[in-house]
Amino acid sequence: MTERNRGPHVLVRSPGPAAGTVAGRRDGLNGRRRRSVTGSPWTPYFFLAPAALYLVVFQLVPLLQEVWLSFTRTTLLNPTFSAWVGTANFQSIFANPAFRQTLLTTLVYVLACVVGSVGLGLGVALLLNGRFPGRPVARSLVTIPWAAPGIAVALIAVWMFNPQYGILTRLLRAVGIDPGASGVLDNPQLALGAILVTTIWQLVPFVAVVLLSALQAVPQELVEAAQVDGAGRWTIFRVVTWQVLKPTIGLVAVLMTIWSLRRFELIWLMTRGGPIGSTRTLVIDLYAQAFESKQLGTAAAIGMVGIVISLIVIVGSQLVARAAAKEA
Repeated sequence: MTERNRGPHVLVRSPGPAAGTVAGRRDGLNGRRRRSVTGSPWTPYFFLAPAALYLVVFQLVPLLQEVWLSFTRTTLLNPTFSAWVGTANFQSIFANPAFRQTLLTTLVYVLACVVGSVGLGLGVALLLNGRFPGRPVARSLVTIPWAAPGIAVALIAVWMFNPQYGILTRLLRAVGIDPGASGVLDNPQLALGAILVTTIWQLVPFVAVVLLSALQAVPQELVEAAQVDGAGRWTIFRVVTWQVLKPTIGLVAVLMTIWSLRRFELIWLMTRGGPIGSTRTLVIDLYAQAFESKQLGTAAAIGMVGIVISLIVIVGSQLVARAAAKEA
């Protein structure tokens, strides 16, 4: 070792060749360890490959096949033979008054599901966010409708709307609403309402749990500051709570819209799209065209209409979210 005197009382030792060699080896070892931890630059793609393969095989390929079928005349009795017809399938379904009624029914069903589930879910979330005895038990019990299988919910609803001994049918008659001898589900004026009540009852717990999680993120400092300034509950909700909830409510509304567009088992098990097509949505119409009328091309065209509506909803929600963010 050599020494250099950099002051009257300070000695600085400069490392010799041996020390430099040890430090270099240590740096090289650390570098190899870092490379072994990070691995190859292809490592992230290796882990993403199974998910990408799944999306391609089970999502992209069927979607492309549906697009192709929508422009062909293909039947279920001979699915390997397809005759190209261009936009004839789309022209035929939009020229059909029954399909236009199906679109209207779908629109009413989706809007009612979104407004009802989000509105009631927000109310339940606000109640569960308060302090009261038994709150943990209430938070657990409220998730039961969402956890129940859709088939079980549909069968229970059919039993509750039974025209002879259904409890909900008796309740309607007690308040002066007579569904007739055939019952609620066979009444064209009441069947859609019965399905909406059942659907919203099942969706509200999910919305409530999601919005309850968002309520936990509301800054209590802002709430306390607003209370000190003399703000009431409505003002605090509008100025503080609502600003935190808006992004989550927007996301939940989009999810409810897409799920309502594609809901099948509940409607099919309760009414099969009847009576007289009063509960016939796009998904029910698609199933009927494909497996009852055996027209795969027409069914694919109806499916494409549903996909376009879903894309419009998603893109519209993104534009609204960006505009709200810029305004904020």
